[in-house]
Amino acid sequence: MSLTPALRDATFRWIADDPSDATRTELQTVLARAMGGDAAALEDLQDRMAGPLTFGTAGLRGPVRAGTNGMNVATVVRTTAGLAAWLGSSSGLVFVGRDARHGSEDFAVAAAEVMAAAGFEVRLLPGPLPTPVLAYLVRAHGAVAGIQITASHNPPADNGYKLYLSGGSQIVPPSDGEIEKAIEAVPAAVSVPRNFTYTTLSDADVDAYLDRVASLPRGNSRDLKIALTPMHGVGGAFAVEALRRAGFTDVHVVRSQAVPDPDFPTVVFPNPEEPGASDELLALAASVGADLAIALDPDADRCALGIRDGSGWRMLRGDETGVLLGSLVLSTTESTDPLVATTIVSSSLLKSIAAAHGARYAETLTGFKWLARAGEGLVFAYEEALGNCVDPEFVADKDGISAAVVAADLAAGLKASGRTLLDALDQLALDHGLHLTDQVSLRYTDLSLIGATMARLRSAPPAEFSSEDLLPGADVLRWTADGVRVIVRPSGTEPKLKAYLEIVEPVTDGLESARASGKARLADLRERVTELVS
Repeated sequence: MSLTPALRDATFRWIADDPSDATRTELQTVLARAMGGDAAALEDLQDRMAGPLTFGTAGLRGPVRAGTNGMNVATVVRTTAGLAAWLGSSSGLVFVGRDARHGSEDFAVAAAEVMAAAGFEVRLLPGPLPTPVLAYLVRAHGAVAGIQITASHNPPADNGYKLYLSGGSQIVPPSDGEIEKAIEAVPAAVSVPRNFTYTTLSDADVDAYLDRVASLPRGNSRDLKIALTPMHGVGGAFAVEALRRAGFTDVHVVRSQAVPDPDFPTVVFPNPEEPGASDELLALAASVGADLAIALDPDADRCALGIRDGSGWRMLRGDETGVLLGSLVLSTTESTDPLVATTIVSSSLLKSIAAAHGARYAETLTGFKWLARAGEGLVFAYEEALGNCVDPEFVADKDGISAAVVAADLAAGLKASGRTLLDALDQLALDHGLHLTDQVSLRYTDLSLIGATMARLRSAPPAEFSSEDLLPGADVLRWTADGVRVIVRPSGTEPKLKAYLEIVEPVTDGLESARASGKARLADLRERVTELVS
């Protein structure tokens, strides 16, 4: 395979249009090697120029590198110029925030400069901060847009561009497609106007968010020892301060993961869902005798909880955390007609809990851009991928900081009554049946195989299940049987195919018997589904 004239010319154009010396030189080097016959460089160049990046479940995401198919200053400049053109009016307020990943500071400044040059009132957040702070500020100040530079829990090589619109929710169709068309019409990045007439907020400007989070606990108990990790992300000191203001002062942070580090040196993937990612947190929890372990993902919009279970510690699944927090919110809400929501891939237990509280219940497609729009009166929403929204009136998105504070409130209240989160889960099982969930997740390097697998499953569904093409436009399959549910879908943020499993086991002969039977059924289901999707 050789370098085609079309690829060569497209690369030359991109180099000429790139406003950054660093990425211009980077791509020149790759191109020179490809032109010299280096097969690996040619493959690299083809991938870099295969773009552009498009809006997925949580915005743009891609590797930090030169080229159309990468996160770089040129991509950020053209994306932001497209956003400005799509918004139309240049009189609105825009917030720009960032995490601590490679390139985040340069990308955030570039976005602020482009929006300022387009005439918007732009406020740049003071340094790397949790994504929920940006979402809060957009909603609280009536901004027309918010830009957060983050790749959340993606691998270290990635970065991203998350976009919020008026009201503080992430963009949904058709806005994403319209913005992409506006980006296509933007001239070369080097020609896009930029200026420095933006304002950098002070640390005091984000205090309102911390004060709001600190007001969320409804109980009076504060006797709780907490182990916490920000997983090398931006949530560490911020979470500790939020907990302190809420009255939880006995907090121990995993030292090796406390400071933001874009290389994430102690974890393979900086995602609390990944096996082994929370090992250092659980070791700390055991060593200090903690009552609760809390893991935040790198931009602190997700929160995972760890508990003592028997003689050891384990992380709760996202569904377990979600139903615990949802039950607490429903039992303490002042709303007269509350609505709770989760996604089609989450456990069905929240539906039963809502019914017991006389609350409304909704299911949406995956992603908080849909959950935040579940309906009027929303008081709580969660997704099984560790996203929880405990205060939708102020943050219309998942928020790991506020979830951590509310979880501490729940754990402290239970401790004061001689109970634990595990006891609370057992009570939910007794009241509503034992709901056990699991996930089969297959990572791909060849993305075409994901689509091929979905097509195969759709054309030849397994005979032992009732099969339903759930919202075909969303590419989701649902298989059901007696007390069994399986949802199969491609991931919207990672190169994965995911299958979400649920077993509902009646508790007729005691919890231990139900748990043994349910775990055996779940293991059999996992084996069968793995066979089907592999």
